[in-house]
Amino acid sequence: MFERGSIHDVLGDLVVYRNLEPMDGRLRGLRDVWAEAGLEAYHIPRKAEPAYARVVLHLLRQAQALRSDEPLRRLLYIGDTRMNDGRTIASLGAHLPVRGFIAAERMEEPERVEVSEGVMTANRWGALAGFVAFLEGEGFPLNEGATAIIDLDKTAFGARGRNSHVIDAARVEAVRQTAEEVLGGAFDERTFRPIYDELNRQAYHPFTGDNQDYLTYICLMASAGVYPFDQILDDLAAGRLGSFADFIETCDRRLRTEEAHGLLPVHQEVYDNFRRGDPTPFKSFRYREYQATVARMDALPDEADPHEVLKREIVLTREVMDVARLFRERGVLLFGLTDKPDEASVPSSDLAAEGHLPLHRVTMKVVGNAVTCVE
Repeated sequence: MFERGSIHDVLGDLVVYRNLEPMDGRLRGLRDVWAEAGLEAYHIPRKAEPAYARVVLHLLRQAQALRSDEPLRRLLYIGDTRMNDGRTIASLGAHLPVRGFIAAERMEEPERVEVSEGVMTANRWGALAGFVAFLEGEGFPLNEGATAIIDLDKTAFGARGRNSHVIDAARVEAVRQTAEEVLGGAFDERTFRPIYDELNRQAYHPFTGDNQDYLTYICLMASAGVYPFDQILDDLAAGRLGSFADFIETCDRRLRTEEAHGLLPVHQEVYDNFRRGDPTPFKSFRYREYQATVARMDALPDEADPHEVLKREIVLTREVMDVARLFRERGVLLFGLTDKPDEASVPSSDLAAEGHLPLHRVTMKVVGNAVTCVE
């Protein structure tokens, strides 16, 4: 029988998704604190931006004040990407001392742990067990003056390199549903998936903005032939295509010449939201992603093979849950953070009325590298 739990079991509602509006109603979110956090105008900063760190610190200090008179003195950060999480750690470090752990499992490589500027990086999630010893060696106390920020998507659940492919599968399923609604049977996943897998790499982040809304739209337009994939690669290599803004404007011109094109409604949605500066422009896709994601949580029976569970279900990462509990026992404040859009993480009002829950409250199996079950 698998151990089961939720992120809420450890973090409670001290969680924010992309919009930086806390799930805990005792905290004031971005819409109320943007000026206090030093933003010149209201906008939703992305994870790697310095403004993001300022907003997060404002939220953390609110959370700290709910439980202690002691000021926030130190930060810990656990994530899964060197670029975005690494930049967030660096931005936070401009305000308070911070130590970080970043992992992405690569079992085909020899085990490797590196430390640079206070950040441990590893190619095994099991290396997280050594993070506490690292902190002790750094003279970094674990007590009420510390807060541990835990990334959710592909860290606390769907660990990158181990279980993250199931999160990607949910996303592709949401794309399929979105495309089939507007294109009928014209959507071909065999064409779409190789394009998605290629462009979903760090080398293309300057083009995709590391934004799954942008990436999904790009792949949909490429697989439908609006902007063929070969042309995308050629134009990127030649410097004729420099950004997502260039791409969507080209698609707009091409689709306007064919008013009856089935993708025009989807394009119009993304185009209008993008022009408004919305970081989550492909909302119809994200609403479906929420449902496809939840459908892959605790879906298989107890008698399922543990390795099959890792292949087909999104599970909680045992190593992250264990270290979170240890931090909590030492008095550390725990706070969940993710750039995953609210639209893909929190049910609509209709779904909530039917009993659906935000992702951090959904029950999942707890699985670690050893694929542990309980009697």
